[in-house]
Amino acid sequence: MTAPAPTRRGRWIERWDPEDEAFWNATGERVARRNLWFSVLSEHIGFSVWTLWSVLVLFMGPEYGLTPADKFLLTSLVTLVGAVVRVPYTFAVAVFGGRNWTVVSASLLLVPTVAAFTVMQPGTSFSTFLLVGLLAGIGGGNFASSMTNINAFFPLRQKGWALGLNAGGGNIGVPVIQLVALAIIGASGGPRVLLGIYIPLIVVAAVLAALFMDNLASVRNDTGAAKDAARDGHTWIMAVLYIGTFGSFIGYSFAFGQVLTIQFGRTPLQAAYLTFIGPLLGSLIRPLGGRLADRYGGARITLWNYVGMAAATAVLIVAGMQKSLPLFVSVFVVLFVLSGLGNGSTFKMIPGIFQAKALAKGLRGEAAVAHGRRLSGASMGLIGAVGALGGVGINLAFRQSFLAYGSGTGAFVAFLAYYGLCFVITWAVYLRRPIGRAPATASAAEEKAQLSYAEV
Repeated sequence: MTAPAPTRRGRWIERWDPEDEAFWNATGERVARRNLWFSVLSEHIGFSVWTLWSVLVLFMGPEYGLTPADKFLLTSLVTLVGAVVRVPYTFAVAVFGGRNWTVVSASLLLVPTVAAFTVMQPGTSFSTFLLVGLLAGIGGGNFASSMTNINAFFPLRQKGWALGLNAGGGNIGVPVIQLVALAIIGASGGPRVLLGIYIPLIVVAAVLAALFMDNLASVRNDTGAAKDAARDGHTWIMAVLYIGTFGSFIGYSFAFGQVLTIQFGRTPLQAAYLTFIGPLLGSLIRPLGGRLADRYGGARITLWNYVGMAAATAVLIVAGMQKSLPLFVSVFVVLFVLSGLGNGSTFKMIPGIFQAKALAKGLRGEAAVAHGRRLSGASMGLIGAVGALGGVGINLAFRQSFLAYGSGTGAFVAFLAYYGLCFVITWAVYLRRPIGRAPATASAAEEKAQLSYAEV
């Protein structure tokens, strides 16, 4: 069985059924993987542009006239915009098509990059830096549209791996831009050199998406799906959990270099030598988090991952109080790794949860798959947006902690409490077995769905 040739302008595929094994084995897998690789490239560049200012602030010495609080505020606002635009980016896939929107969203990255290239010099006002930084936030939206698009291409049994690989390949844009910045700083280059490198890369990503990606006609614009996802309690429960994983990843990515320069007195070059390690490992391990969730259940992996994140945070508090840079950096890297692992496991839970709810409604076969795909795709944008807001909270928490205590210890105490809350939520909602028999009013399907949450 082969996929019909596109019949509409813009590389549209009219029939797509990844749950049909014959279709998947014949041509579906090949087409899905091709779209995955070019989606990863575009999302990778998007993440690099989004986190651009976490690197640019390291170039901004005393001659720029910015205080540490100014820099934390700048990176917080960039993160905020990246979180907010994830919602419209999610639904843009259904309006324009996955391939078409990837081309548009990749091309839009030229706006903040060229703008930063223009204003990046001493003497520029702080308000101008804030405005240009806000533009960079659009890079955060590429994640939401990319994940929604790839979610539609792959069967449920492979979503953990596919979504983990797609997101991990995008996340790795964070350490890559930090490594490029390290090389430029080490060579005594300026920030405009960094920006000049990324401008042609953006063009390449947009052109390759236009040439090799596809739109799925089955992904229709469905405002009802967005409303249904927003009304479902699991969307917001998973958003809270995703704040703890992805919010930590992106928040720490923006803040790590500043914490090292402010709390430990590292120079920008010394900080740059260290900041890329955590995001790099956290990005690389995200697909493993999805793969482990495919095998053992995302809820189980997420639960124990929060135990590890809480333990690492407790050690960071001790390291900060003792001013032990080696311990602080090594454990911070561990925390990055755990956040990446949790990113993969939490996002794998989303399609599984809505599939279980479809079964609880009495749906079976393709109807259940379509219902689960419809709501999980819509919810991913909302969950991704709220999760990215965690990065805003982390930067604001560091800002307040340094203003009040002169160190990041106060912020880490707050993070520790949040990870404990996420552990409790994961256990109570997705892993706690019902005590005794189910109520007589509960249907067998409802009971089965409740028990199967541990497998999502």
